[in-house]
Amino acid sequence: MKVLFFASVRERLGCAEMEVSADPGEMTTESLREALISRGGETWQEVLGQPNLVCAVNQTVVSDAAPLACDDEVAFFPPVTGG
Repeated sequence: MKVLFFASVRERLGCAEMEVSADPGEMTTESLREALISRGGETWQEVLGQPNLVCAVNQTVVSDAAPLACDDEVAFFPPVTGG
């Protein structure tokens, strides 16, 4: 699956996108986040561990429990605010 990082998330991680392999039916957005944190270390924990981080799957905002498929596009970005 393709994982994208936007805005301050991308800047802090120093990464815009990556490919991640996943077994169908076994991964959720939360388990993906945990896997990325375990690979990336302390900075990734700080950035991806934020409670208000937004996650979208195939351009639709989802919860942490959303199931993932191997061909999904997953994006992480900070909360969007309006003025």
